[in-house]
Amino acid sequence: MKPYPAVLLTVFSLWTVAQDHHPSATIGFTLDFPGANPGHYQISVGDNGQGSYSSDGQLDQQSEPADPAPLPFTLSEEVRSQIFDLAQRAHYFSGKVDSGRKNIANTGAKTLSYQDEHRHTKATYNYSPVASVQQLTSIFQGLSTALEFGRRLSYFHKYEKLALEEDLKRMEELQREGSLGDVQALAPVLNEIANDSSVIKVTRARARRLLAGQKR
Repeated sequence: MKPYPAVLLTVFSLWTVAQDHHPSATIGFTLDFPGANPGHYQISVGDNGQGSYSSDGQLDQQSEPADPAPLPFTLSEEVRSQIFDLAQRAHYFSGKVDSGRKNIANTGAKTLSYQDEHRHTKATYNYSPVASVQQLTSIFQGLSTALEFGRRLSYFHKYEKLALEEDLKRMEELQREGSLGDVQALAPVLNEIANDSSVIKVTRARARRLLAGQKR
């Protein structure tokens, strides 16, 4: 199998959309869960909708961890707005976030952070009873799922086109369940697959359906 990480940074770097301003506020989410794939990832989202993602995710058990360099992406306006609204409801993570209970299964150390010109706050937790924090956790975990699929699709599109079908089928299932995350972050690679005549028609159709499903 050809080297996985080097290709992905090149592909994802083409996804960045130029913006006229830098973000005035940034929200971050980090998960550390040894033994999972990925066992560590970090997401940063600006109030301009631009984000970056880094992880140690592996293509499969035999592959090397992904390149740690941040991968850029663009959120849909709906999800961007939802993230910043929930952060406000959570008081920008300045109060108690973790439940403090010891009888809850460990699902990884999670950290939410917020930064603008007036504040820099963060909170680390395993489980939070705060509804807005629970919602943010779900959004970011879904976004990580989507972006890990994006890594795989970029690799398979370049080296193993026939392998695209299985991942896209699974992505459709997750999208129907509402657990895939913001597909807008994957729009560039999905469009590339949908418009590539060297990819089989059924696979191209799946890519188009995923994009169409995001717009509903």
